[in-house]
Amino acid sequence: MADILTPTLGESVSEATIAKWSKKAGDPVRKDEVLVELETDKVSLEVVSPSDGTLSEIKFAEGDTVTPGAILGSVTEGAAAAPSAAPAKAEAAPAAKAAAAPVVRADAPVASGAGGDTLTIAVPAMGESVSEGTLGKWAKASGDTVRKDELLVEIETDKVAVEISSPADGVLTISVDEGTSVTPGQAIGSISASGAAAAPTAASAPAPAATASAGDAPLSPAVQRVVAENNLDPKAIAPTGPKGNITKGDALAAAAAPKAAPAVPTFTAPTPAPAAASAPRADQPREERVKMTRLRQTIARRLKESQNTAAQLTTFNEVDMTNVMALRSQYKDAFEKAHGVKLGFMSFFTRAVVAALKEIPAVNAEIDGTDIIYKNHYDIGVAVGTEKGLVVPVLRDADTLSLAGIEKGIAALGKAARDGDLTLDQLQGGTFTITNGGTYGSLMSTPILNAPQSGILGMHNIVPRPMAVNGQVVIRPMMYLALSYDHRIVDGKEAVTFLVRVKDLLEDPARALLDL
Repeated sequence: MADILTPTLGESVSEATIAKWSKKAGDPVRKDEVLVELETDKVSLEVVSPSDGTLSEIKFAEGDTVTPGAILGSVTEGAAAAPSAAPAKAEAAPAAKAAAAPVVRADAPVASGAGGDTLTIAVPAMGESVSEGTLGKWAKASGDTVRKDELLVEIETDKVAVEISSPADGVLTISVDEGTSVTPGQAIGSISASGAAAAPTAASAPAPAATASAGDAPLSPAVQRVVAENNLDPKAIAPTGPKGNITKGDALAAAAAPKAAPAVPTFTAPTPAPAAASAPRADQPREERVKMTRLRQTIARRLKESQNTAAQLTTFNEVDMTNVMALRSQYKDAFEKAHGVKLGFMSFFTRAVVAALKEIPAVNAEIDGTDIIYKNHYDIGVAVGTEKGLVVPVLRDADTLSLAGIEKGIAALGKAARDGDLTLDQLQGGTFTITNGGTYGSLMSTPILNAPQSGILGMHNIVPRPMAVNGQVVIRPMMYLALSYDHRIVDGKEAVTFLVRVKDLLEDPARALLDL
């Protein structure tokens, strides 16, 4: 006999409610078949059968509250698994399946059903604190035949995009339209997973769908959007995805590549017209109303909340980048050869920031009610601009990383951000943030805090300027630094000291390397 246990529910979640049992006591069950769905105040969870057998006991009814590790019921293993397909059950089976169709999660394994089964496509759990998302463009239409694991739709949340694939071969039925807000566990469609439905998939393959695939690799909705907006040929895009698929980064690179034919593309022109220089203004409306993406709405809300909550203040300084640039120039080739990654400025800034945070711990802390939480770990958020907006993935335990480790970590996070492959874990839990407006040519700015953090460092453009050095006027590569901080927890003296410490470590990088 195998117990059915309540799983770990996640950080800070101590209890859950029994939402629905998919089986009743005495029913035959298969290993990994969904038995019960639990709801917490953050996500929905599915509990599956630990083995083949019979659901012999249910200890908690729907609506009961349970805690992690609680025994929900038990399965008697072995003997009762076979009768589920016996003729004696033939008449009852369709009714049981109609009453408790299994919920298919994008992140859960699905057992293939017998002919005629209908599998529900449900919105998966989208991560801690994410309670809803927006349904993107369906890659298929109702009535289309689909293959198992073929991409069906993308759900956009305020943090990441979640892709949902087909759980089986069959025919798709869509029940929720594009652009609709959906919640975890909500049914958005179904797959008629009959054996006959798999064959038409191959038969209908010659009928090409413009946005369905490039060769044999399916395109995600995000890639389809870039391809359509830039009038790209998917077959001409070199894929770099892990399964030979085209990533959003591949599509964006193809869109940014110089075009050999027309120098200036025309807007909505049916055919290229030689004398259409002034057409774009005439063809475009004076105004256009576009709904904000969920990510952009979240960015706007969080930035405004940060301004309204924290007592934000910014202090400035400037740093002479001569020594860092000389060190980088001297060793960049050997560094790349040894570590397989380019030596940039971010690793020097990250090391300097971590050293300064250790000296001024208030800048690495946060306020929680009437308490101050001092962090003894250094998880540095790195602001990255993407097509959809600004995201801040987190480089974990930066104090334990070498310069090469920092560069590799930041490069990986940046690529994942641009390709839309960031996970929720990579976006949560930072203790301090670095943002580099200098990549866009910014000379000076006042960055907004990434709540609930108490500090954010703004890097800017490096500009040669005349400086007085030992009584002589010399031209030096200078950068303005800006530290925005929460004055409720960080005093002005601490903020200025922190920024001066960062400046000193950058102007003499050997100190940071030697932990001096």
